[in-house]
Amino acid sequence: MNIRILQKGFNYSQDGPGNRLVYHLQGCNLHCPWCSNPESMALCGGIETLVSDLINEAVKAEMMFFDGGGVTFTGGEPTVQFDALKEALVLLKENKINTAIETNGTSVRLPELFEFIDFLIMDFKHHNSEKLKEFTGVGNETVIKNIAAACEKNKNPLLRIPLIHGFNSSVEDAENFAEILKNYKEKLSIEILRYHEYGKDKWKQNNMEYTMENAFVDDEEFENFCDILKSNGFTLIKT
Repeated sequence: MNIRILQKGFNYSQDGPGNRLVYHLQGCNLHCPWCSNPESMALCGGIETLVSDLINEAVKAEMMFFDGGGVTFTGGEPTVQFDALKEALVLLKENKINTAIETNGTSVRLPELFEFIDFLIMDFKHHNSEKLKEFTGVGNETVIKNIAAACEKNKNPLLRIPLIHGFNSSVEDAENFAEILKNYKEKLSIEILRYHEYGKDKWKQNNMEYTMENAFVDDEEFENFCDILKSNGFTLIKT
C-alpha cells in the first residue's frame, strides 16, 4: 500500500516522548485559517512511497530512538490516509517501535488504531461544535466521542488546545472546555498552544489567503485561561 508524505525528519520531545522520526502526511479534512502547514491541506500531492519502505526506513533508524523515542505520524491529518496509516502502525508495532500520532480527532475510525498507538496526541480546538464547523469546516461531535473512547481505553491522551483570541480564549471558553472534559481529567493531560503566525508566509506562497487578524493571546488572557483549567483539576503540560 502507498502512503503520501509531505515531509519527514527527526524531532525531540515535541511530537511524543524522546527522539522521534516524524512523518508529516499529506492531506487534511479541516481548513483551519491559522494552520502553520497549509501546503499539507490538499488531499493530493506529497511524495508517494510504499508503507513497507517507510517501515524499513524506521527500522534502520531505530538506534536514533533514544529516551523512549520512535515514530510519529502527523499532518496535515494522518487519518485522512487511514488504511495506509493503520498498516504502518501495525507493522511498526510488529517491529517493536514506539508509535505516536497527532490527530484532529475527527475520524470515526480513530478507535481502531488505539491498540497500535503508544502515545496519542489529539487537538481539541473548540468546545462549541457550530463555531468549530464555522471556522474549520467540521464540528466536534466525533472529537468528543474519541476523547471519551481514548480515556476509556486508558490511552491517556494529550489534548492540545490552540488558543486563539476571539475564537476560544475567554474565561467562559475555558469553563466550557473544563465542563466537557470533567469526567476524564484523571486520564488526560492538556497543552495550551498560543496562536502564532509561523505559517503566514506559506499561505501566500501557496496562493492562499491568510485571514487571521487580532488573534494573538496576551499573557493575562493566557494565564487566566490556564488558571481555570488548573482550578478544575486538569494537568497542564508544556512540550
